[in-house]
Amino acid sequence: MGDKILNWLETYGPMILAALLIFIIGIIASKIILKILSRALKKSRLDPTGHAFLVSIIKVALYALVVIITLSKLSVPMTSIIAVLSAAGLAISLALKENLSNVAGGFILMFTRPFTIGDYISVSGAEGFVTEITIMHTKMATIDNKSVMIPNAAVTNSVITNYTVEDKRRLEQHYTIAYSADFNKAKEAILSVIRNDERFLAAPDAPMIVMDGHKNSSIGVMLRVWVNQKDYWPAYYDLYRLVKEAFDREGVEIPFDQLDVHLDGLNNALPGKDQEA
Repeated sequence: MGDKILNWLETYGPMILAALLIFIIGIIASKIILKILSRALKKSRLDPTGHAFLVSIIKVALYALVVIITLSKLSVPMTSIIAVLSAAGLAISLALKENLSNVAGGFILMFTRPFTIGDYISVSGAEGFVTEITIMHTKMATIDNKSVMIPNAAVTNSVITNYTVEDKRRLEQHYTIAYSADFNKAKEAILSVIRNDERFLAAPDAPMIVMDGHKNSSIGVMLRVWVNQKDYWPAYYDLYRLVKEAFDREGVEIPFDQLDVHLDGLNNALPGKDQEA
């Protein structure tokens, strides 16, 4: 028995050792190639959106090539390797069809390009800045810096809202004024804020200020004005403060919720009313 093992090791040992070395060297070489590729892509003029996706595809291809070369060194016939890979591919595709749909979704995202790295989007119930698109997932960072990974299939099957793809964005806010307040005076107060702040644009449409409802305790006022994309959030929050200050200067009242109560027949119901009479 010992002689048989020794003979087997003498016969196949060098081949197994060579295959093992090829496998190890192949994996190390693949990692080096991927690092060089990543650095080259960062320095290139290619859109960074597809960098991670391209690296993921090449990584799978390199590792598959290393496995094929290793099996060939073990004298496994190429036809057998192809047959095994085909059978394995079929089994994997049946077992991991959801993952394959994610891969397909990744290719769709690369070709249709509904967003790029750095865009602020809303998709599949999540909202944030796109940080990476891999072969399987789209990675986002939320406003409070949470990392969200969404399967590519879910992304391509959802409604995608891209907030940053356009240069300009229309800002909309709603205010309330008292029924006794002068609407035209309130309108002029809002316009004075817009005219004195260069972040608010006169195009593509002029600012719109309209009365948009008769509420229980107030009149509704709606403002729509265009701003550059980069100014949207700072202008959005500043505008509430600036409009409040303008209303205060012009004496435009912002009412509290009010409830008028009428007590009919109260005098007749007061105890002792008849005795006093």
